[in-house]
Amino acid sequence: MANPSIPKPESPGSEGPRDLQIVAAAGDLQWLDAAAADGQGAKPRRFQMTAYTGGPMHLTGWRYPVVVDLAGLQASAKPKVFLEHDRTQRVGHIDQIQQNESTLGVTGVVSASGKAAQEVLADAANGFPWQASIGARATEVEWVPEGHSARANGKVFQGPVNIARKAVLGEVSFVALGADDNTSAAIAATVPQANKESIMPQTTDSPVTASAAEPVIQPPEAIRAQAAAEMKRISAIQKLCGLKHGEIAAKAVEENWDATRTELEVLRADRPAAPAAHIPDHTVTDDILLAAACQASRLPNHEKQFEARTLDAAHKAFRGRLGLQRLLMEGAWANGWGGRTFDDDRDAALRAAFSSFRLPGILQNIANKFLLAGFMSVESAWQQIAATRPVRDFKTITSYRMTGAFEYDEVGPDGELKHGQVDEESFTNQAKTYGKMFSVTRTDLINDDLGALTSLPQRIGRGGALKLNKVFWTAFMNNAAFFTTARANYAAGAETALSIDGLTAAELLFLEQKDSEGSPLSTQPRVLLVPPALLVRGTQLMQATEVRDTTASTKYLTNNPHAGKFSVVYSAYLANASLAGYSAKAWYLLADPADLPVIEVAFLNGQQTPTVERADADFNVLGIQFRGYFDFGVGLQDYRGGVKLKGEA
Repeated sequence: MANPSIPKPESPGSEGPRDLQIVAAAGDLQWLDAAAADGQGAKPRRFQMTAYTGGPMHLTGWRYPVVVDLAGLQASAKPKVFLEHDRTQRVGHIDQIQQNESTLGVTGVVSASGKAAQEVLADAANGFPWQASIGARATEVEWVPEGHSARANGKVFQGPVNIARKAVLGEVSFVALGADDNTSAAIAATVPQANKESIMPQTTDSPVTASAAEPVIQPPEAIRAQAAAEMKRISAIQKLCGLKHGEIAAKAVEENWDATRTELEVLRADRPAAPAAHIPDHTVTDDILLAAACQASRLPNHEKQFEARTLDAAHKAFRGRLGLQRLLMEGAWANGWGGRTFDDDRDAALRAAFSSFRLPGILQNIANKFLLAGFMSVESAWQQIAATRPVRDFKTITSYRMTGAFEYDEVGPDGELKHGQVDEESFTNQAKTYGKMFSVTRTDLINDDLGALTSLPQRIGRGGALKLNKVFWTAFMNNAAFFTTARANYAAGAETALSIDGLTAAELLFLEQKDSEGSPLSTQPRVLLVPPALLVRGTQLMQATEVRDTTASTKYLTNNPHAGKFSVVYSAYLANASLAGYSAKAWYLLADPADLPVIEVAFLNGQQTPTVERADADFNVLGIQFRGYFDFGVGLQDYRGGVKLKGEA
């Protein structure tokens, strides 16, 4: 039931995702013993199930638990029954919905004749504990923030939680694993079809209410058969439990267990404890698993990202040797999987691991940390010369700088102040999306390769930083029409080489910049931007307080007038031959970008690092998929904010 678009989890204060299929899975659903159908003219078998008990659920795409308000639940016309929410695996249809304040129950018919329906019936006959799950779509969601509460389904829920006040029930499925542990299901072979008049009319526009559903009238022989079956069930439970397991017997009767489930619980209670090395430690929290993954993969500076006690617990539990399979098994154990090794049942382990929000959240956190580490490992000189701004969408944005005459005028005896005349200079920018997909394959899972989960997002993070740098410096280097002699912010010639005299000329060129009215800008240069070949020279000029010239000209200079005056910033992109306008000799003197920026970077919603999300793999991909994306845009701004020196003739 994955939505291929995988919406982002809601943020506190928002209303949550829209148009998202809500799957309320059910747990521990029990089947009643059923007699075989008649050989001649056999009628389709019927079933009853409690599909949802009104509690909170952790659902894919939702950051916080979701509660479906049964008072606002509608049913689509003639809801169908599927296997594992796969619309191609038809099982039957629903002909009765029972609903009260806190429970949703359905009655239906195994009316399909295909492989899926036969599988459900055959497995039920063998005692397989099928579970129930509803598929719905939220149309109105109420966000309850932390510290607040709201009422639904006869209960009070504390925030943070989402309450789907209105939703449409589309289908019900038989599933192997569920998320709501308070549901039950039953199949009977002898229950006759419900009277057509007792079937609740179901339309998309009509809400499902308890008063709208009339009970199915069963003949006395069916009631007696059900009573006899219940007595047989209780007798079998008592025989299996004896005097030794009275608590199990009481729970089995109360929770409608069948003999198979009861026998399994008795066997579990009687079996000896497994060796310590195979006992899953359910005290391992999400933070401990995350810290252990970072320790095992040697995430740079991970010691600063966790509390000391979390790091100690992670080291004691895994000794820096957490593998991908053990990480998956921790998630599977937390969801009730009983295997001791990943190879016991790989498919079952994976289904259990991903059947709740816990493991997907941990995997996404791990990927985010390594993506950020990769992003921070790349040159970030752009941050020191560019202004940044948040934008709300991908539309072109226009900024205006007021350049009119704002010098104060003398106020006359009448006390009237004159209006300044404003001329507008505009600059544009636009955010765009850049991204990449990556997968942890089935081979990685079998090979127990945790590195596939850490090195891939690290490379994706590095790729995001490289893309930002390429877009930024491509825009910056395309400055032939930005730095010009006509604008008085460009100079060429042998005397423009980086030196004491060159710096003096550049500073003078900058300080002589004028606004549109011909007045001085009165803005100071702050940044000396150089290519790698000039880094040492630029650093010497900024740090040395004394400069001596011992050439034959006998010049002897002891004072460095520019020492400590500018911050030296270098970028390898300035001299990179793949970019138009590159040069190993040209250099720049720029204003503080917070004062008068020559270039700007716009980030969607102010997010200055890439985002990574987990997505269910495509049908033809055996594994786990992730995607990293980055929303930003770059644009040149005010040419008065800097000067360019060619550094040669």
